[in-house]
Amino acid sequence: MLSSLFKSLPVFCALFFISITGRSARAQDPRPKDVLKIMHRVADWQLDNWKTKGFKYAKSDWTNGACYTGLYSAGTLKGGKKYLQALVHIGSELGWNTGRRRFFADDYCVGQTYAQLSMKYHDKKMIAPFVLLADSIVAKPHDEPLNWKNSIQLREWAWCDALFMGPPSLAYLSSATKDSRYLDMAAKLWWKTTDFLYDPSEQLYFRDESYFNKKEKNGQKTFWSRGNGWVLGGLVRMLENMPANYPDKAKFEKLYKDMIAKVVSLQQPDGSWHASLLDPESFPIKEMSGTGFFCYSILWGLNHGLLDKAVYWPAAKKAWAVMVSSVNADGMLGYVQRIGAAPDKVNAESTEVYGVGAFLLTGTQLYHYLKGGR
Repeated sequence: MLSSLFKSLPVFCALFFISITGRSARAQDPRPKDVLKIMHRVADWQLDNWKTKGFKYAKSDWTNGACYTGLYSAGTLKGGKKYLQALVHIGSELGWNTGRRRFFADDYCVGQTYAQLSMKYHDKKMIAPFVLLADSIVAKPHDEPLNWKNSIQLREWAWCDALFMGPPSLAYLSSATKDSRYLDMAAKLWWKTTDFLYDPSEQLYFRDESYFNKKEKNGQKTFWSRGNGWVLGGLVRMLENMPANYPDKAKFEKLYKDMIAKVVSLQQPDGSWHASLLDPESFPIKEMSGTGFFCYSILWGLNHGLLDKAVYWPAAKKAWAVMVSSVNADGMLGYVQRIGAAPDKVNAESTEVYGVGAFLLTGTQLYHYLKGGR
């Protein structure tokens, strides 16, 4: 009998080890309640900062527009009603108007949040001014080349950041109005920008034409982390608004999968992405705006069945962990690169509102993922 027991001991130990390590692996996954807790800490810090210090940028500015996307997203989860109320208050103060430069994508980034609020509250006045602007965008010929001169950015999507600001705004408006013209124009102009700025050999976007021949210190091409984060964030928000039978949907999904595969191959050991994608040592520190938009985009793909969980969930989990590690005790998100057009330095005190937006978008997708997907 004793002999039999010893013979079975290795099997027992193996099963015990598998049980323990299985529980340990599961324990490493974030808990939904903890995700909500850190999201609320970051969002509350941002609202309090606006309340006590005022808005650093115009309320209709793209910086805040990117933040609003995250606040809206957080507002759809448990305990998020106050974030939606804050957005309605801001929109009302603005008269639901976008920025003053009519055809500059940055200035109508806020349109995507207006459209989401309009759908949430069934209130067409929230999108009435943006509908007029969108009609004029649809009516334009958009026949200028995208060369970086003559203030082309005021009229066309000639820089990669614009793909987060403009296309999702038109796409969400399409969903809000049931008017396909807006989504069709967003798709048409998306591919115009992509044909000009996307490098198919690297599966990344140049920031604008002026970066075509620039090189990093290591001799690699200059591909900016947040710039490509803007693209992927805009891409999933476009897909969010595409009907299943939309003609270009498969093409958008292929671009998404190609970019995600490339981006994940560039993830750093700590789970972050540095400011320069192909030369991470040029600014050898985590950067949270690019990291946030990348993690958001990965989780969105997991939630929508576009990505393999075994391959991409570990990358998303590591990215979220480093994002959480960048939040200080008060709720301020640090390590966010300042406004710019190229890789730059960051530190624990570097924060910007669009980083908060990326954090909250990511947290929302993570919450859904942990609760069983969408």
